[in-house]
Amino acid sequence: MDQQTGGHPFETGLDRCRANFVPLSPISFLRRAVSSFRDKIAVIDGERRLSYAELYERCVRLAAALADRGVGRLDTVAILASNVPEMIEAHFAVPMLGAVLNPLNTRLDAATIAFSLNHGRAKVLIVDREFAPLVSIARHQLDHDVLIVDIENPGLIDAPAIGEITYEALLAGAGPLFEWKEPEDEWQSICLLYTSGTTGDPKGAVYSHRGAYLQALSNALMFGLSFDSVYLWTLPMFHCSGWSYPWAVVAVGGTQVCLRKVDTAMIFQFIAEHHVTHLCGAPIVLNMLAQAPAAQRLAFSQTVNVATGGAAPPSSVLRAMEELGFRVTHLYGATETYGPATSCVPQPEWNDGPPDQRYLNMARQGVAYPTVADMMVADVTTMTPVPRDGTTMGELMMRGNTVMKGYLSNPASTGKTLVGDWYLSGDLAVWHPDGYIEIKDRSKDIIISGGENISTLEVEEVLSRHPAVLLAAVVAQPDPTWGETPCAFLELKPDGAAVTEADIIQFCRQSLARFKVPKRVVFGDIPKTSTGKIQKFTLRERASGSSA
Repeated sequence: MDQQTGGHPFETGLDRCRANFVPLSPISFLRRAVSSFRDKIAVIDGERRLSYAELYERCVRLAAALADRGVGRLDTVAILASNVPEMIEAHFAVPMLGAVLNPLNTRLDAATIAFSLNHGRAKVLIVDREFAPLVSIARHQLDHDVLIVDIENPGLIDAPAIGEITYEALLAGAGPLFEWKEPEDEWQSICLLYTSGTTGDPKGAVYSHRGAYLQALSNALMFGLSFDSVYLWTLPMFHCSGWSYPWAVVAVGGTQVCLRKVDTAMIFQFIAEHHVTHLCGAPIVLNMLAQAPAAQRLAFSQTVNVATGGAAPPSSVLRAMEELGFRVTHLYGATETYGPATSCVPQPEWNDGPPDQRYLNMARQGVAYPTVADMMVADVTTMTPVPRDGTTMGELMMRGNTVMKGYLSNPASTGKTLVGDWYLSGDLAVWHPDGYIEIKDRSKDIIISGGENISTLEVEEVLSRHPAVLLAAVVAQPDPTWGETPCAFLELKPDGAAVTEADIIQFCRQSLARFKVPKRVVFGDIPKTSTGKIQKFTLRERASGSSA
């Protein structure tokens, strides 16, 4: 149609085609990296080095091997491993098939692992032999056949095989010329990430290729990643797909350094040896580095950028990190937002005021990421933004391409979280006059301990099963190491007076992952409203005031 027949020149003859429109997918970053930087070191794992050419070949071989075993579009491939090269490879190889990657939390119990594998209908489970005992229990609770692939662990030479084939044998049996392509639809699912669960079973947040692509670039932009960046894996890659950093570092042609366990001596060693420029982690990682013995603190000349999320790190930790040569940025996000959604961008004028105020400013959650289309703190009943006065509380809400598609096979929970035009975070915050947000409370009573979410309802359910417990309430208490830990308040039955704190903790360990077990138990009457509702705000005050 032309202008004479009503067409507009900006809409006529300017059609979308394969030359000018390509669906967004983070796996395209690897295609570019191998074409541009094939001989550069992409991954460091102990004495092992993988160039971009080698990383690419291994990813293609894994994709080919999985395809040979019947894995195809929208099939689920789960992986249970620490921060090893195979985790990076899976983040590219599985989406090359159009399949969905399901990284599993290594800290969970066997029943939760089994639930995730069943709910996500995993066809394959790639597992590090370090976690073979966990899988040996979980596999008996599966309701369908799952191909198990072993990642051989150099630290566990004599560990028995748990799977049908090893990871290296799987790759060796596949060709490097497998033809793969980006998805035709950028809305196609790429990852499945299970939350710790606020009530009952965990919920599986589903990510899209488009969202993962944009989150990776947003992280690279906000964190200052470049071709010269060396990223140390202190953040678990199973957590929100490592906040999308497996893709983000490849997008800029940087180098990733693997670290199986957070160890302060090794962190300082790797920073000095590999000239690490960036790392991420929960506040506990910062606390460990700040309190590391002098003998472990190897000197390094570069400034190391650190991104942290969760409970705000105290000013003493921020000060100590700066003195050691780290530049800390506080973030906020959730599994539902692909990890970070806000960043506390430092303002130059903060340096002009008292240091304590600067650290308070640094501990806020900050401003929205560039790929977050909109964010507000609002009254959840009226959806009206609260005043930017730094005191009026409302719920933090956002929308954009880096909000999950929804929860897998859980429309009820999806409908409660994605409401109208907004993702409802469940976190209560204030909006400061400078536009920065600050989280004040959690409407869902989630406890964030060492970067892991703990549902108070889940812990309360376990506590209520104890024969001596009449009523249980769990709140967060401050912890100098973990940021927050669970504190349990219990009313006992008349015949339960003999039970001790140690008894309760041991009972919880039988049903909960270790990080979810209460670190402190308080016996006595639990305060309630006139209608019988537990006054958790009072319990929080008690836990906070008596745990210092």
